[in-house]
Amino acid sequence: MARKNRRFSTFSLSFLDIMSCGFGAVALIFLIIKHGSDRDIEAENQDLAAEVNLLQEEVEFGREHLVLARNTLDTTSDELADAQGLARRIIEQIEEVKGNIAEVDSADEEQDVKRLQEKLKKLEQAKKELESENKKLGNNVRKYVGDGDRQYLTGLQLGGDRILILLDSSASMLADQLIKVIRTRNMSSHVKRKTDKWRRAINTVSWLTAQFPQDSQYQIYTFDTGFRAAIAGTEGRWLNVDDRDQLDKAIEELDKVVPENGTSLERVFHAVSNLSPLPDNIILITDGLPTQGMKKPRGNTISGRDRIDLFRRAIKVLPKDVPVNVILAPMEGDPFAASEFWKLAMDTRGSFLAPSRDWP
Repeated sequence: MARKNRRFSTFSLSFLDIMSCGFGAVALIFLIIKHGSDRDIEAENQDLAAEVNLLQEEVEFGREHLVLARNTLDTTSDELADAQGLARRIIEQIEEVKGNIAEVDSADEEQDVKRLQEKLKKLEQAKKELESENKKLGNNVRKYVGDGDRQYLTGLQLGGDRILILLDSSASMLADQLIKVIRTRNMSSHVKRKTDKWRRAINTVSWLTAQFPQDSQYQIYTFDTGFRAAIAGTEGRWLNVDDRDQLDKAIEELDKVVPENGTSLERVFHAVSNLSPLPDNIILITDGLPTQGMKKPRGNTISGRDRIDLFRRAIKVLPKDVPVNVILAPMEGDPFAASEFWKLAMDTRGSFLAPSRDWP
């Protein structure tokens, strides 16, 4: 059977489908292109924002270092000004030295010699005037090699290369009378340090140290039943007199000592014999004979004869050929002290002094 031919029409359903598909494809392509552009713009904006933040950080960092650089510049300017001033002074000193050299190297040597001779005469005259003033002040001394200097006002030997002061800090140094000692030893440490007799002993040490030779050495021991250096930790060592701060500290430390306990000369004399090198001058400040030796006595009392025995045993420990100068503040009830200490001073070629209450 023959197929019937269809008629073609531009507005048929198939044509409309094709047109719709074409328009849909165009719309889809437009949307895809538009979305991709938005993503690119957003990514670009993020990159720009990051660069802006980085630039801001660099600006802040630059500002901070600008302040530091300005401060460094100011400091450098000050140092440069100081250096320029120092250089200027050095140049002036160099010019001055050159002028002095030129003056010394001048052709007129005879005038230079005469000028120096005149200066020498003036210095000798000034020296004589100073010696005359010293004589008026009563500072006449006579030197003893190894034994130190003897001051005629007191008879004490105050010189030497190594001077040792031994200060009795036992309870008897609180007062001159036994009843006052018993009464005071039960009081506070502050009261004990302020008693008249103990203050006289401290002042005596202060006066003695003021007379030491400038180039000598010293040590100060306080002793009761034991011993200790005025400056803790310096036991067995010699200190330099020219170190005035250290010497002042030693006197200040004595103000902290509280007189108490008994007296052992033997123990402190053992410490003296162990010093190296040995002292060449010993100044002993005490008020009586010892009350014990190396050991504590058995009883609470001790006789005068026993105290003499303890003293004589103690002096056997002392090194030989070292003068012992004794400053005795006599204590009642100890009548043999003066004679025993006087004999010690004479046997060692030292001196003995029993000063008044207002000395030094």
